[in-house]
Order: sequence, then C-alpha cells, then structure tokens
Amino acid sequence: MPEAPIETPAIVRETHGRNTWRAELPNGKVIIAHLPRRAAHLADRIAPGTRLILEMTPYDFEKGRIARIASHA
Repeated sequence: MPEAPIETPAIVRETHGRNTWRAELPNGKVIIAHLPRRAAHLADRIAPGTRLILEMTPYDFEKGRIARIASHA
C-alpha cells in the first residue's frame, strides 16, 4: 500500500522550465514544483509570488507536484 502524499504550502520564486518552477517551502528549502498533465491549463496562472499547495512523497523531498493554487484568504 503506497503512503499518502504529504501536502505543504509553498510560494513560487522563479520559473525553472516548461511547467516547472522553483518553490520555497515554509522552512526555507527551495524545491522544484511541477504540474501534472491533467492540470497543465493552470500554467498561465502561476508566476513568481503565487501561493501553491504541493504534494510530496516521503521518499523525495527535492520535488513536489502542484496540487492546487492556494486561495489568498
């Protein structure tokens, strides 16, 4: 049984490539955040300063999948 992903907030710091960004976690660590294909339509809405919710596996803390764009509330 695979372990559930870890969800964490992050802030986009810079564009890294096509559908990938450098994002900073609350602890100050900068990782690579990427969009899954099913969410590729969100790429135009992500710019430096955008707040995201990332999903990470407990096995690799160097990258995360963008789960959604966080609300500004």
